[in-house]
Amino acid sequence: MDFEILPLDLASAAQTPCDGLLVLVPHAYKGGRSGLPKLVAEALESGDLETAAGKTLQLWQPAGVAARRVVLAGCADATPQALRQAVSAGVSLLRTMSVRHLVVAFAGAVDARGLRAAVLAASESSYVYTATKSKPEPRKLERVSLGLAQPDAELGAALAEAQAIAEGVEFAREWANRPANHATPDRLAKAAQEIAKGSKLIDCEVLGPKEVEKLGMGAFLAVAQGSHEPLRFIILNYRGGARREAPVALVGKGITFDSGGISIKPAAEMDEMKFDMSGAASVLGVFRALARLQPKINVVGLIPACENLPDGKAVKPGDVVTSMSGQTIEILNTDAEGRLVLCDALTYAKRFEPRAVIDIATLTGACMIALGSVRSGLFSNSDALAAALERAGESAQDLCWRMPLDDEYAEGLKTNFADVANVAGRAAGAVTAAKFLQRFVEGLEWAHLDIAGTAWKGGQAKGATGRPVGLLLSYLLSVAHHLTEAAPAAAASPQADSPQARGRRPRPAKG
Repeated sequence: MDFEILPLDLASAAQTPCDGLLVLVPHAYKGGRSGLPKLVAEALESGDLETAAGKTLQLWQPAGVAARRVVLAGCADATPQALRQAVSAGVSLLRTMSVRHLVVAFAGAVDARGLRAAVLAASESSYVYTATKSKPEPRKLERVSLGLAQPDAELGAALAEAQAIAEGVEFAREWANRPANHATPDRLAKAAQEIAKGSKLIDCEVLGPKEVEKLGMGAFLAVAQGSHEPLRFIILNYRGGARREAPVALVGKGITFDSGGISIKPAAEMDEMKFDMSGAASVLGVFRALARLQPKINVVGLIPACENLPDGKAVKPGDVVTSMSGQTIEILNTDAEGRLVLCDALTYAKRFEPRAVIDIATLTGACMIALGSVRSGLFSNSDALAAALERAGESAQDLCWRMPLDDEYAEGLKTNFADVANVAGRAAGAVTAAKFLQRFVEGLEWAHLDIAGTAWKGGQAKGATGRPVGLLLSYLLSVAHHLTEAAPAAAASPQADSPQARGRRPRPAKG
């Protein structure tokens, strides 16, 4: 879908040829004496239109308006959240109609954050899944023109950024939505390779079972051994920053289908376990956007991808395996498999000497109980990293909430038969899962995002959300901005050529 900015006020937007016109009306709207501005004012005065975010009024062929289909949508005080609600409501009304070209007119001032929110909402609300349908009906909306009374360079840059983020979110949604037989570990690896082929700044390496065994990833291998689909360990490397600049490492859980293994899940809604690779999908989405944005930062993406099935060769409750770190793990519950593949990937991430490592996983139902579908759970051993991710989430309208990591929560992971058990009791399950992962990130600035409640929706709206691609990209772009600002000062410093100023050079991602 294509987006563009046009220099339009409300009156000129009414005269612009298009299939549909969406007018965003804030509380502060004053109206006009004629044409569309007057019509909006009269609708407000009559009470037929409310300016509360998401309230709408549909019009058909109003006099003096080029578009046959017009939707007036309230956007309250025009915050990014309110604008997102308004655009979502308007586009949802128009998506079933033959609207190929939509003009979105802002009946008030809008800043860069508001524009980004509008673009992301239009993309999200018009998305249509078609990959496995015999007679697909793709999205009808092809072009969105954003009518701004006073466009400037900052808004143009915001549009370019928003388009890339929207593309990344949609890529993540697409892969998470695909059924497990169409999104196997090998197909995920091929998707990653395609992203790398399209960018000179991205390399992709894919390791199979033999290479993973050679690395000593016993926990990852244990999860995969019950499936006939061979595991894949996907390593993406985006090199947009200085050669010696330490990267940010993103680790995405890639369980392409999770039956629970021998500790099998209930049958009801087990089909939704195709979404258990949403962490991996979010990493792919981030790299898709990085290829387009090309920020000056280095980013590593690690995806341990496999299925968790109850074959005769599957790992059993009570089995003890040795992780890449050398720590032994008693597997008390085979349905707590995500932390097993992640712990080996987190150990592998250390070889890049990253400035920060963030893992993303649909890890625990307990996080869904704690936070629902509004905020992702955030755990971190670094106050600075946690604060940066919280700010990024607020900026991207992709919210998270910091959870505790007190040492006492790890007591339940103690066992007589290994260094650590893979589960504790029912209480604080999201926290004890995070405490398990924390054992494998010693010496690293680390954050864990539990997206079990935010990665997909159930019921009538069943489907992937693409979260937390927006949050991650907002964080990475803020780091890139900081590095760019710091570079001139470092170059002017007498110590600029010291090893400390040059930063740590990532070691190659080989076994």
